[in-house]
Amino acid sequence: MKPKARTVLGIDPGFGRVGWGVIRQDGNRLTAIEYGVIETPAGTPFAKRLQLIFTKLQDLCQVHQPELSGVERLFFSRNTTTAMQVSEARGVILLALAQAGIPVHECTPQAVKQALSSYGRADKNQVQRMVKIVLHLQSIPKPDDIADALAIAVTAATSV
Repeated sequence: MKPKARTVLGIDPGFGRVGWGVIRQDGNRLTAIEYGVIETPAGTPFAKRLQLIFTKLQDLCQVHQPELSGVERLFFSRNTTTAMQVSEARGVILLALAQAGIPVHECTPQAVKQALSSYGRADKNQVQRMVKIVLHLQSIPKPDDIADALAIAVTAATSV
């Protein structure tokens, strides 16, 4: 029996720019529906930036009504200030998804690479090329945050 079609939202967390991508999964076929970035202006108080991310994500969930979401799990080894801010933004993202009742599949960067290229140490360019191929896109989406979000959506769709 063919699995039911579903909409999947992928999110690449950040606080200056949050990449997002909505895909449709119909059996084994994956199609990009819409994608973009949520940008928060530098110099804006951090709490306001988090509020903007939350509000825009709520809007995306309302418009697309995804049945599943994928959110990248963070890994930082250097800049702890940036790590904390991205972690806080990720918390707001998880809250918005939970409030919308959308199940979250958390993906490590290695799992995303594995899902798209069958190699857990693939470079960013390889993953982006596979996003283009798998989703039947004319070109690799820019900025990188969008391609990453679409890769996360593909990973969630093919893992759950």
